[in-house]
Amino acid sequence: MLPALPASDPLQGNTFPALDYAFTPWDGPEFSALKPTSPNPVTSSSGSDDPNRSPADENLVLDQSNRAVSVMEERKRRRMISNRESARRSRLRKQRHLDNLRNQMNLFRVENRELNNGLQFLLHHCNRLRTENEWLRSERTLLRQKLANINQIMLFQQLQPFSTAWPCNIVMTE
Repeated sequence: MLPALPASDPLQGNTFPALDYAFTPWDGPEFSALKPTSPNPVTSSSGSDDPNRSPADENLVLDQSNRAVSVMEERKRRRMISNRESARRSRLRKQRHLDNLRNQMNLFRVENRELNNGLQFLLHHCNRLRTENEWLRSERTLLRQKLANINQIMLFQQLQPFSTAWPCNIVMTE
């Protein structure tokens, strides 16, 4: 570990001695032509350097420039307020639109549920009618068969008086 040197040590020294005196390389004689000889304060934003201008004229110019700046700031402030209000209205419109869409979606869901219930009822009713139709068709078939049998029996009964004359129907008595 190195021992710490005291600040008054001549070996430590200042690595930038020119800065001890607030002297920079630009303060040298070769740059003196670039520097103004005496500083002139800027007092007006109008751009005129009339030395005969009175303080009242300068105050008038400053007042006008302040008014121009305040008018610009007022316009900017009003525009900002207008933009905020427009954004607020836009958010409200968007919210109303979303609410309307949600309401519409809920109505469509209710309508869909009602239609689905109606469809299920009709399908159940249709299946019941199919079953009933099948039963009625089989009943019709049975009734037709019975009718055909009855017609056959009646036909035999009508033909029976003539059938006694047949020799095969004669009963022999002994």
